[in-house]
Amino acid sequence: IYKIICANMKSNTDHVNKRNYDDFNEFFWSRECLQYRYSTGDPNERTDVEGGSGITTPLPGESQLPITVGMLNAPKTFLEKRSWLRGIMAMSRLVEWHIVTFYLLSVLAFSHDLVWGWVYTLQVASGVFWLFNSLAICWGLLEVWSSYPGIHLPATSIFGSIFVLIARFLILVYQTLYLMWTFGPSKGSYLGIEADSTFWWWQYVWLSLLCMTPYFLEALTNLCPAITTKLYTSRNDYIQTFLNILFPISRLYVGKEVHESLKHTTVYVFFWATLIAWKLCFSYVFEVYSMVLPTIELTDDYANFPDQSFIKMSLLLLLRWLPQFIVYCIDMTIWYSVWQAFAGTSVGFSEHLGDIRSMKDIRNSFGRAPEHFCSKMLSPDAGSRRGSSASFLNTQSESSLDSRRQSLMNPNSKEGQSLLGNDPHKLQGYVNRLLDVRIQKWVMFSTVWNEVIDQFRAEDLISNKERDYMKFSRFDGFSQAIYLPVFQTAGVVEEALALLERPVDDYDPNDNDLFKPILDHVTMRTAVSEVWELGNYILLKLLGPVHNDDAVFIMNFILKWVESGTVVDHAKITKVRSVVSSLAQLVDVLSQGIGRRKPAAQRRSTGKSKKAPENNVPPQRGGFRRAISASSLSATSAQAPAPSNAKAYENVVIADALRDHTRDKCRAFINSLKGIMIGSDPESKEVMDRLTFSLSMENGFFWDDAYASDALDDMARSDIFKSVLTKLQGLVSCHPDEVEPKSKEARRRLTFFVNSLFMDMPNAPSIHDMFSWNVLTPYYKESVTLNKAELETRTDALGVSTMLYLQTLFKADWANFLERMGLQDEEKVWSKKFVDETRQWASIRAQTLNRTVSGMMYFEKALRLLANLERLDDDTTNDLMGEKFGYIVSCQVYGQMKKDQDSKAEDIDKLMHRYPHLRIAYIDSVRLNRSGDMAFYSCLVKSDGNGKIQEIYRVRLPGNPVLGEGKPENQNHAMIFTRGEFVQTIDMNQEGYFEEALKMRNALQEFAKRDGPMPTTILGLREHIFTGSVSSLANYMALQETSFVTLGQRVLTKPLCIRLHY
Repeated sequence: IYKIICANMKSNTDHVNKRNYDDFNEFFWSRECLQYRYSTGDPNERTDVEGGSGITTPLPGESQLPITVGMLNAPKTFLEKRSWLRGIMAMSRLVEWHIVTFYLLSVLAFSHDLVWGWVYTLQVASGVFWLFNSLAICWGLLEVWSSYPGIHLPATSIFGSIFVLIARFLILVYQTLYLMWTFGPSKGSYLGIEADSTFWWWQYVWLSLLCMTPYFLEALTNLCPAITTKLYTSRNDYIQTFLNILFPISRLYVGKEVHESLKHTTVYVFFWATLIAWKLCFSYVFEVYSMVLPTIELTDDYANFPDQSFIKMSLLLLLRWLPQFIVYCIDMTIWYSVWQAFAGTSVGFSEHLGDIRSMKDIRNSFGRAPEHFCSKMLSPDAGSRRGSSASFLNTQSESSLDSRRQSLMNPNSKEGQSLLGNDPHKLQGYVNRLLDVRIQKWVMFSTVWNEVIDQFRAEDLISNKERDYMKFSRFDGFSQAIYLPVFQTAGVVEEALALLERPVDDYDPNDNDLFKPILDHVTMRTAVSEVWELGNYILLKLLGPVHNDDAVFIMNFILKWVESGTVVDHAKITKVRSVVSSLAQLVDVLSQGIGRRKPAAQRRSTGKSKKAPENNVPPQRGGFRRAISASSLSATSAQAPAPSNAKAYENVVIADALRDHTRDKCRAFINSLKGIMIGSDPESKEVMDRLTFSLSMENGFFWDDAYASDALDDMARSDIFKSVLTKLQGLVSCHPDEVEPKSKEARRRLTFFVNSLFMDMPNAPSIHDMFSWNVLTPYYKESVTLNKAELETRTDALGVSTMLYLQTLFKADWANFLERMGLQDEEKVWSKKFVDETRQWASIRAQTLNRTVSGMMYFEKALRLLANLERLDDDTTNDLMGEKFGYIVSCQVYGQMKKDQDSKAEDIDKLMHRYPHLRIAYIDSVRLNRSGDMAFYSCLVKSDGNGKIQEIYRVRLPGNPVLGEGKPENQNHAMIFTRGEFVQTIDMNQEGYFEEALKMRNALQEFAKRDGPMPTTILGLREHIFTGSVSSLANYMALQETSFVTLGQRVLTKPLCIRLHY
């Protein structure tokens, strides 16, 4: 079999004289194939040491000829004659429709200007039947021309074609006669019958209706496609005979059950009916009717002036009407584009495409994102399979919480004196709040969101600072399980201050009047709560244990006012902006200096505090009052680091610029806080006295240099303090534009991901129940991972080195890469420590196999993250990864690369070691003897996990499988190694995104949907052309592709349901 196929595929003759894969496949589907046996009788195959014994020999008593005989004699099943007539035949329906409708519009236009009666107009319009029959004969002759002698048809189909042509020709002859007699003399004798023109016209109509019967039947089947399927698949002999006679070519149809539901058909008909109605109205007014008067004038000149030539008049009419008819045939595409835009836009609105187009839209919709994410992209048992979402944060049990009460919210508190209070029931309340289903959704969404942002950073799309601004924050021991990203809350505090400063009516407002707009706004309420909690932590950490009692005293007073709703009686709320501004200045100073500060090796102060004056302390509050919002979650506890024993350095002048600057800003903050207090109120005066005393303590932060420097050193050593400081700075100092990612690619991907959460997508099943699929990528000899020589060599196409080109094109990404590597000198990128990372950075920004593999293996990473959210253990997850997902790269010449010691083979090996679930399929050739005979194998290899390559399968082939086109042959030989229920084909110039890989379970569920009578078998996904930024031409081509695969394909899918593109 292989030798026969090989001889045909390698033949240099034209396709008329050689058979291809389709022809042989048709033979194996034919009845004649069953007359042969599956054996060749070739003596060479019988002696094949690797051949299966008995496979090629006939069974006892088997008398059929071998299959090779049938293949040699098999006819060519399809022969396409190359001619312009082939295009006309393919577009025959469109050509016929335009000719017929143009004729009808012309009749209507002349009837209006010449004032024809309706009877005469109807008689002239009936000439359309003659056109239908004439064109049908033309199409029948074209079918005969295209089919004979290349296509083999059964005798019934041949007889049907001949019968239809002869019958239509005879009907056409009589139609012509009847139509001539209709417009002849009113009284006349034809065929021995004396009758008027009306009689002959009715004869013409009855005869025309007979030949129009197939058209009526076809129109009926188009309105109800299920009838078409019923007819074509019917086993009734009469129906099959009817099809053989009237539709002989239908015997060649393969897809006979591809109809849509009546609902889809109704929408389809409505689309085309409205489009055609508009096209006919426009064409009638501007293309047909405008030609009537010039035509009448030309014919009038010919009729009234004897010196006018009929040929000249006919030529002038042709030159006038032909351009109009050409435009009439073309403008359908224009109106289709307009209708497509309308339909595509309406579908886009209904499916919420493009609802989120900017970071501002993301902020506005962020509060709804967790609900949609968990309902669509997580299975129902996520977060509840093994325990609660508390395990995300390593939350301790109630007894552990009760035994370790020291909270990081008050880093200076001693055992049992946490700001959370001593009440175990309050702690249990925090835990219960965390266990709330709504809070679980926020925790799970934050986990995925942070992973997406971390992936952006790993790809160097964003900087470290942008990453911190974009991620949810988690601080062990704080009152909330998660804190909203800075980009979500930046600028919200400013809006809250504006609400507090808004003008009020003549009456004195109370707390409810002032704070109600803030409490009603979830994000604003959460932001204010976070500023209070994190600001208190920063101040307590900064001032240290010496000022702790005073600070807690003041905080509890403020909490008391808030809970009793009497803040306006003790403080000037409209002047809170000065306090927030001074706090922002303090935070900015700390942010600029703490990161660069180098702490001293030993502490310089004893840390002894001066006892504060006795005062009437208000009742100790159990904790900070907080607005309960989507991100106001639960408390966890962690033990604050105990101060280390150190030698005290006293009476020593210590130069510390950061300390002095921080003191100034802290004094300004305390003074602004004193400024908003109402001095006439006793409690407010008490707070002011405490603030004044704090500023004057000799051994405190403001006067003891060693104590203050040690406090700043402690902050510089604390990672959690730096994280809290970054979060607080974003809350009080940053504008929304400052915290958004600058990368257009990052913004595009984020907006698409968030927007998709609000679209109609199938809900994701559990990992156990999801469909399994494999990805297959063909590869030949393209670049795998760019090496130093390739990157630094100047190319003629670019005029510069590839590395310089990438650094220029992705300037911000390169700066982010250097920041991630911690490099200041670019020359070090080629050092042994960083060379692999540099090659990786460049390779994922070029069209390399590395980029494709890295993108596709995000599927495994995404599935592992989803499995973690569903509480699957590691062993179960590993088993499911091999069951649900696989990636096969068909590296056709990988075996030859290994023999030639090609560096690309080494790079492919590195990819397999990096991704253990990656499989490489290749074609291996082994020389059998000295005469040069070769044996070919399809091989599959993987990494064994110990730095070596392990062969899994080796399948013997009858010969070199690459007979036709290289790419499909390369895919075909690797297809046997794919597993799973579906196969995703990815080219080597494609990649994938982690955030989109999270939705693969949802995409696979499209196959479970049955929108109509036919199942879904092919799923097409839109593409983003990442080379669009290379040049203006590339950008234009990318936009063209985007328009084709979004607007165009969207309309073909819905509402037309005729999408045939992959």
